Amino acid sequence: MVTDDKGQLALNLKPGGYALFARAQGFKTLVMHFDVRQQADLQTVTGVVEVGTGGGPTVVSTATSTGELAIFAYPYHEPAVFSPAQIQPMPHIKVTIHNPHANADETYSGVRLADLLSKLGAPLGKELHGETLAIYLIARGSDGYEAVLSLAEIDPDFHSGEVIVADAMDGKPLDAHKGPLQLVVSEDKRPARCVRNLVTIDLRSAP
Repeated sequence: MVTDDKGQLALNLKPGGYALFARAQGFKTLVMHFDVRQQADLQTVTGVVEVGTGGGPTVVSTATSTGELAIFAYPYHEPAVFSPAQIQPMPHIKVTIHNPHANADETYSGVRLADLLSKLGAPLGKELHGETLAIYLIARGSDGYEAVLSLAEIDPDFHSGEVIVADAMDGKPLDAHKGPLQLVVSEDKRPARCVRNLVTIDLRSAP
């Protein structure tokens, strides 16, 4: 999608959380998150694209809906979006965690987050050493809830726990409260980093 000559773009979006990125040769990549409120009035979201060497037009990619997962893995890869339909046929594993609120065990099925990140060139396996151990990721739900994990925590070659992007629980697709996608972390004593309605994952590096 392309902005007009004033740098504006009108979209008709349903209420929820969205990720937006803009990129073009000569500009620094813009990555931002915003929430669309339940209201009838026009809502304006402003993003500033910083000019790099050479300059150029701003190209805005489609914002992801709450049913999709956007992963930002700069500088290893351009932002990528995975829909539930794309994730469903990928190799799945099962993870069982205890839900203290329901006082019950829950078994989730999903794709290893490491498998998704490896598709985007993130340094995993033998490449995860030295400075790359300072890389962490922020997982965000459509309601704005965020959780932080180190890259080492999601690498099965480095850490014994499992971190998956789940699309099913106890053999059934996730309901609207949890899904369609949810981050599930197996070894936490409390499931506080199990992010419901997962919409974005950002890779960042500690200074």
